[in-house]
Amino acid sequence: MSGIEVELLVKGHSDLGEVAPEVKPSDSQTSVAIADLEWREMEGDDCGFHYGDGANEAQDNDFPTVERSRLQEMLSLLGLETYQAQKLTLQDSLQISFDSMKNWAPQAPKDLPWHFLRKLQALNSEARNTTMVLDLPPDAWPAEKASQMEEEMMYWDPAEDTADDIYSFSELPVPDTPVNPLDLLCALLLSADTFLQQEVLLKMSLCQFALPLVLPDSENHYHTFLLWALRGVVRTCCFQPPRGLGSFREDSVVLSRVPTFAFVRMDVSSNSKSQLLNAILSPARRQWDCFWHRDLNLGTNPREIADGLVEISWFFPSGKEDLDVFPEPMAFLNLRGDIGSHWLQFKLLTEVSSAVFILTDNISKKEYKLLYSMKESTTKYYFILSPYRGKRNTNLRFLNRLIPVLKIDHSHVLVKVSSTDNESFVRRIRAIICSVARSPCRRLSVEDMAHAARKLGLRVDEDFEECQKAKDRMEKIIRKIKDVDAYKRDELRLQGDPARKAAQVEREFCQLQWVSEPPEKHRAELRRRVLELRVQQNGQEPTSGVQEFILGISSPSLGERQYFLRWMEWGLARLGSPRPRQPPETLLTLRPKLGGASDLNEPFWPEPLGVEHFLREMGQFYEAESCLVEAGRLPTSQRRFAHFPGLAVELLLGGLPLELVDGATLSIPVRWVTGLLKELHVRLDRRSRLVVLSALGVPGTGKSTLLNTMFGLRFVTGRSCSPRGSFMQLLPVAEGFSQDLGCDQILVIDSGGLISGALPSAGDRFELEASLATLLMGLSNVTVVSLAEMKDIPPAILHAFLRLEKTGHMPNYQFVYQNLHDLSVPSPKPRDRRQLLDPPSDLGRAATHMEKQGSSFRTLAGLAERQHVWHIPALWHGAPPMATVSLGYSEAIFELKRCLLENIRNGLSNQNQNIQQLIELVRRL
Repeated sequence: MSGIEVELLVKGHSDLGEVAPEVKPSDSQTSVAIADLEWREMEGDDCGFHYGDGANEAQDNDFPTVERSRLQEMLSLLGLETYQAQKLTLQDSLQISFDSMKNWAPQAPKDLPWHFLRKLQALNSEARNTTMVLDLPPDAWPAEKASQMEEEMMYWDPAEDTADDIYSFSELPVPDTPVNPLDLLCALLLSADTFLQQEVLLKMSLCQFALPLVLPDSENHYHTFLLWALRGVVRTCCFQPPRGLGSFREDSVVLSRVPTFAFVRMDVSSNSKSQLLNAILSPARRQWDCFWHRDLNLGTNPREIADGLVEISWFFPSGKEDLDVFPEPMAFLNLRGDIGSHWLQFKLLTEVSSAVFILTDNISKKEYKLLYSMKESTTKYYFILSPYRGKRNTNLRFLNRLIPVLKIDHSHVLVKVSSTDNESFVRRIRAIICSVARSPCRRLSVEDMAHAARKLGLRVDEDFEECQKAKDRMEKIIRKIKDVDAYKRDELRLQGDPARKAAQVEREFCQLQWVSEPPEKHRAELRRRVLELRVQQNGQEPTSGVQEFILGISSPSLGERQYFLRWMEWGLARLGSPRPRQPPETLLTLRPKLGGASDLNEPFWPEPLGVEHFLREMGQFYEAESCLVEAGRLPTSQRRFAHFPGLAVELLLGGLPLELVDGATLSIPVRWVTGLLKELHVRLDRRSRLVVLSALGVPGTGKSTLLNTMFGLRFVTGRSCSPRGSFMQLLPVAEGFSQDLGCDQILVIDSGGLISGALPSAGDRFELEASLATLLMGLSNVTVVSLAEMKDIPPAILHAFLRLEKTGHMPNYQFVYQNLHDLSVPSPKPRDRRQLLDPPSDLGRAATHMEKQGSSFRTLAGLAERQHVWHIPALWHGAPPMATVSLGYSEAIFELKRCLLENIRNGLSNQNQNIQQLIELVRRL
């Protein structure tokens, strides 16, 4: 279409008669209801569309029935119908099973949900691919095919074979899947509890997939706005001040107020809005597939239950002008299906968006009614037309009636046909978006959008009693925190000087056990000092904030306890946010170079207030009371805090990491940890065979991200916001696999911020780090050492190897070299691998001399070059924060996971133990 024709399309409305009289629609209605009188004057228009009232009524009555059967059929097809009453939980998805060791392809529709969850857990960018592979033995193939294969094998001559013959000979039947990826996502979310929904959306955000915002459920006649499910998504972006350098800040996507742009389809559009959105969000020379679209694998499969789904994605600037397509954060919404069938969702989008882009080939009477009802909206509307495929005259008539109603002009009508240059068109859309964002426009957060959804009658996923009661309890605690340091000092009193002094005295007391003839007088003096400090602690009462926290985790409702913990995590994280962050590219350069003596309690970085501080306080009350009971100073009948380990173990079984080594005192609270393990043994009953897997390394080397990606765990990542202590989390093994694997549970330990890379010359700091590394490795059956550079084995870990050789406890070790951010660094060559196993000679000689051993490090570890050293490719593909997780990283992590599980199953991970044996090992070490 020429420029003149486009102008006529917009400006030629004066000859088409008057605009229909205004009729103000009722706000309470959730369907279009323009008065019949308004439309009688248009009955004579040759529009090509005529819907009788009876036809409309019949359609409306039949629609829910069709959707109801479709939803049930889809759930049955995917094997999810059993999870409608009892929802699928996060713990269900984390179980270690036979499938955890297989890089399997789904062979039936019932495999698809589990395949999707496992791929997503591993941050695999191909998780949305629902292709199934039929892996049948020849006797299960059709008789004709089997006969043909047998004949080919009998008369096959390799010399006469061609490439085509080889490929046809190796053909396997590959069925077409009947499941659209968006249908799979909707069915899975409808079958999952809110915590699994939250985990799915968090992993999808890391993969840079568009996230569901409104989840359709036509069978039950309501749609759900996923506010709670999105609360866990946190993103880092560069905020550029008017002058000076930009800074990276981390904030929740739920709370960020940004311009929002919605893309919808009206009737039929030959242009794909999802492809257009991907092009708009993609930097130059790179295509991102945030939104699933028709040209992707299986994208053309018909959607059965996903129509009405609203997706959301964000753009966050990196501070690099050559990569950033927009100068500020923005949100983009995508409605699946046409607006005529999903008026409620469209109405929501018009109320929360800064601008709405409508893609269509045809503007019919039905869609005209919808748009006419939006005449009171302050949203800006833009049309993207493909008129040659539609009915041009009809478009002219209706569009020109809408121009004064929607307050648009010719600049709001864009034409895109097959001959239109795509790059130029995308640049034009981006220019419009930037122009709208620069002008006064609506800026809403996801929380604000939820308010609009409630007014329209949509259900919001966190609007029910358990969730709100937990939120109220959290707010009682958070409201009292005006200054974090003051709160720690005044409200968490047992973690101050008494706890540090008690830990130091008990550390000295433990060291006396290794002296051949310790002075009894000195031993008695240490006992007296410890008891005095514990009496002082036991004289304190839990403060109001700690009492409120204990009430929150003591709720008889499992759901309320889980909601309370999540609310606490977010509430405490918000105290110092938006937090300044180091640019992701520089995290690896932040390791402290400790070469001199330093205070043992000096933090390497500010430790934020977290849930672990409240649990530490509970642990200190339990420690003090237990110490007095052991000394005979307190009768057992007068104990007040004996139930604390049981409360904490419930959290551990629910998936919360618990602190093993106190980050404040840099010591292990033996009585508290022993109490936890004893309680865990009681709760697990006969399923208490354990394998302990630990990950050690300097902060910033990606060990927590590695564990989270490998097993779906929840260890805190990011040096600038992580606690200093070491944490443990429990992974259940499926009952059908525990006998084969040789254990019922896997206890995973993350060393956190305990090992800083201190050199032997750092004195007490180095000795403490070496002792803690020895402790964690001594407890482990399998140890993963995470390294950021070649020749970068931390001295404390090297020292721990030498110490453990004395005990005869040599777990299975895996050294993992991680290149988190730089794609340009190649995989290490074999020579580099050998150098990695031979530590720098000065450190090796120093450590060997200190331990008075004559063997080399390589001999001690018993390392085999290919079996024990791994290279993990770069985590990010592209520049954060819009980078995706690289497929190579995900696949390498899976291979490492498979190797670890194989070693456990084959007994290469040292002798497995039960919890009682682990308790004794903790005491000894």
